[in-house]
Amino acid sequence: MENGVHNTVILGTGCAGLTAAIYAARANLAPLVVDGHEPGGQLSITTLVENFPGFPEGIQGPELIENMRKQAARFGAAYMAGHLVSADLSRAPFTLNFGSKTVQTNTLIIASGASARWLGLPSEQALIGHGVSSCATCDGFFFSGKPITVIGGGDSAMEEALFLTRFASKVTLIHRREHFRASKIMLERARLHEKVEFLTDTVVEDVYDVSKKEVTGLKLRNAKTGKVWDFPTSAMFLGIGHNPNARMFTGQLDMDQDGYLKTRDYVFTNVPGVFACGDVQDRRYRQAITAAGSGCAAAMEAEKFLEEHGR
Repeated sequence: MENGVHNTVILGTGCAGLTAAIYAARANLAPLVVDGHEPGGQLSITTLVENFPGFPEGIQGPELIENMRKQAARFGAAYMAGHLVSADLSRAPFTLNFGSKTVQTNTLIIASGASARWLGLPSEQALIGHGVSSCATCDGFFFSGKPITVIGGGDSAMEEALFLTRFASKVTLIHRREHFRASKIMLERARLHEKVEFLTDTVVEDVYDVSKKEVTGLKLRNAKTGKVWDFPTSAMFLGIGHNPNARMFTGQLDMDQDGYLKTRDYVFTNVPGVFACGDVQDRRYRQAITAAGSGCAAAMEAEKFLEEHGR
């Protein structure tokens, strides 16, 4: 940091942000890493992670994140609790407003992630990581040979349902409306699959069983008739999308129609010196390992940018 201006600030402490922090710290950039409103990102609410390379027995999500935090700190990364309120990216150094504190930086790495949309039920929140999940690729394997439920009506719900047929004895897709937002081809694929069944006009009112710390069933209600019944299932996967945490950059950084940051050449935004990595710009893969890779790329580009601009 020179004259109170940081070399680089990293927003987010999920896999993307912490990998960026490790690389930036090892390059002697002394990065300031800001936790954001979901410290640790999606992995902090995940239990066993079995698909991150290097852990043959798997590793708990929070433990993986904590290891990354320590690794970055060892090389000189500093952490700050805070949530970005607004930013001025119109001139260098960039100014970041965290409410009670303002920070200036020559480069910015945005790794603020995307938050899964949930139904908002207390029982659902209590069972996240215990049968309630927003990632079929991460958690489908744990429910091999068991009945699984998917909530949603768009392409992501169809993709989750089709992927889960590899493991489940049966996949029931529950949608609150009669008609689906999904593309015709994805809907047709799901309809034709022998393991996929549909429950339309149906709303989830409760998730059982918090006392057992596992999903045993759902309380469902027909939105048209009002009929309420219990539906046995071993897992509930949410396929209702994600909200990228990038609203604070509206009008300054290019975004797609859903608010994901647009990048070119992997991590470059439309503002020189500002880089984006992880789920805030990746709506396709959304995996810990791809987030980590893009975090590495962002840190290397920030280092190169600082060298080229003599900062």
